[in-house]
Amino acid sequence: MSPNVIAALRRSGNIWGVAVLLWWCTLPAWAQSPPPLHTVPALDVPRYMGRWYEIAKFPNWFQRVCASQTQASYALQPDGTVRVLNRCRDANGEWKEALGTARSVGEAHSPKLQVRFAPDWLAWLPLVWGNYWVIDLDASYQLVAVSEPSREYLWVLSRTPQVATDVYQALLQRLRAQGLDTERLERTPQLP
Repeated sequence: MSPNVIAALRRSGNIWGVAVLLWWCTLPAWAQSPPPLHTVPALDVPRYMGRWYEIAKFPNWFQRVCASQTQASYALQPDGTVRVLNRCRDANGEWKEALGTARSVGEAHSPKLQVRFAPDWLAWLPLVWGNYWVIDLDASYQLVAVSEPSREYLWVLSRTPQVATDVYQALLQRLRAQGLDTERLERTPQLP
């Protein structure tokens, strides 16, 4: 805020104007919400199917057992849902798996999906479904970033266990432009 603007408001006797402007300028960063999270324009779901390797993620409680080699495999089902198989190696080198279901939200090519890992008999409960938004995807369907509206979760996935440094850095720049704190990203070890 320019000192000239504050001085002009003070001279005009508008003390409330000065107070409001000073308050506005000193709002903490957390009080200003980021712009809405944008997804890719469309998702070719059949092309998205197959195995993806986790390159990085925001740390979360449900993956705390994962020590390395985290993967996600997607398979389109006859009813239009997607079978999700997440797996990783724990600290002892044992594979841990979670089987889930994903469904599109909206039109057929919507990049907004919901996923659940709860049993089928709980599928009617909205709280068992989590948002899975494709927010960045290269044209060849080789590198993707997935998040959700609150930006609490973020995953970077690739068709290969390794991503070129320049490609990864370019993705991080695009994610920062979306208001995501890429400093929180934790790289996923890919052991042989």
